[in-house]
Amino acid sequence: MLAIQNLGYAHPNKDVLFDGLNLAVGPHQKVALIGNNGAGKSTLLQLIAGILAPAAGHISTSAPPCYIPQHFGQFDGLTVAQALGVAGKIAALHEILDGRATDANLVTLDDDWTIEERSREALQHWGLLAELSLTQPFATLSGGQKTRVFLASIAIHRPEIVLLDEPSNHLDTAGRQLLYDFIKASASTLLVVSHDRQLLNLLDSVAELSKRGITLYGGNYDFYAEQKQVESTALHHDVKSKEKALRKARETERQALERKQKLDARGKKSQDKAGMPTIVLGMMRNSAENSGARLKSLHAEKVGIVSQELSELRKELPDLDKMKFGFDNSALHKGKILAAAKDLNYGYGPLPLWHPALNFQLRSGERIALQGLNGAGKTTFIRLIRGDLEPQAGTLYRADIQAVYIDQDYSLINNQLTVYEQAWQFNASALQEHEVKIRLARFLFAKDDWDKPCRALSGGEKMRLLLCCLTIRSQAPDLIILDEPTNNLDIQNLAMLTAALNGYQGTLLVVSHDAYFLKQIGVERTLSLTRAGSR
Repeated sequence: MLAIQNLGYAHPNKDVLFDGLNLAVGPHQKVALIGNNGAGKSTLLQLIAGILAPAAGHISTSAPPCYIPQHFGQFDGLTVAQALGVAGKIAALHEILDGRATDANLVTLDDDWTIEERSREALQHWGLLAELSLTQPFATLSGGQKTRVFLASIAIHRPEIVLLDEPSNHLDTAGRQLLYDFIKASASTLLVVSHDRQLLNLLDSVAELSKRGITLYGGNYDFYAEQKQVESTALHHDVKSKEKALRKARETERQALERKQKLDARGKKSQDKAGMPTIVLGMMRNSAENSGARLKSLHAEKVGIVSQELSELRKELPDLDKMKFGFDNSALHKGKILAAAKDLNYGYGPLPLWHPALNFQLRSGERIALQGLNGAGKTTFIRLIRGDLEPQAGTLYRADIQAVYIDQDYSLINNQLTVYEQAWQFNASALQEHEVKIRLARFLFAKDDWDKPCRALSGGEKMRLLLCCLTIRSQAPDLIILDEPTNNLDIQNLAMLTAALNGYQGTLLVVSHDAYFLKQIGVERTLSLTRAGSR
């Protein structure tokens, strides 16, 4: 059982992140925690885990939660056993088995005689036992191995409540399947932050964290998406109705002022014919002017109210609906051979990297997934395609094309530049300054963002800026290579990336283990890499 009541948190600089949060998660319930970047999802998990202290409110749990973070750098000084939280017990067990059954060792072990056996079984389940030992330094592990170690700790400690922050990041396809199986089989209470749609659909509720607080939807992510679509449709209807009301209010204002001007003109002619004294005419003109001012003020107030209501409604629109994608098409005809390999191989030692050697063609207009287990040589494959490496065996033909490589760190973005300066770097078509700024606004970079240094941007913001830069270029690239593009993106930014890629007509080569994402962007075929000796 997990209960959050009137929870508030402020950053060290006193900026309030959220306030008045309420959420109740029952025993064995499995809940997805979603929200835009910066909403505070990871912070909320750390508050529940007791790592951070709330500024207000109360958190109660039926048992201490098991928290699995998104990043593991803080554990690099530990061994695997220490990271698992079992080092003390295993050391005590060995001491006792060696004949040193001291009170201290017995207290430490706490009758947990199967701790080492359970640890090895858990590591074996997550495919780690053959790869590492309990005494191995945690820092030597890959990102995927670190994630699996912490997931293995769940089976060892059997917690009632588990908090997972982006658990599928860094996991290959096999690792993700083990994670999905765990989610389905687990009897623990789960609160999961993730952008992985396949994982989210295994959970029975969705808690959306936003500026309005936490809204709970009683269904999986597909159910949540349907409800949000209903809400979005209703919101768009309200926006259109309010736009119509604003046009009508402005037209009414114009007509009323025109009528007033005509009546005033007729009245002036009548007064001139009547030969009224100057003082009387002056008083009547003042009265007419005051009446006109009151009329104008009345209508302006009505227009202002409707305009403000429309502005507030537009703020509620999803950011994706505000963005404008406009990618030029690649200049290449569909089907042109961009790369062709025959018995291609590479190696970092005496043995070749791949078995069997690679034979393939990449053609213009295709959408291809590049897949393989961790260490299968996906990065090497990309470097060969880009021309950064030359084959050590076989042949590789590469056409003279424009290719863009988007890695997980968005290295095409220069952290030393401002947002506007970065956009200007891609301005090969000589757009005017105001036109570049219009493009930035289309990708949700407002005036206040233009002078922001790129190093201060989140991963999602860098992705948006890079997409914006690609639309500023005079010609779309012939080939876009994406390396795990969904890592570290929230659902909102993932939807933006998906929409942008679906508007791109060139060739895509995508490294990703996210099956749902690959389906959404229309991947047609898969190139699978098998490392020599892995069979």
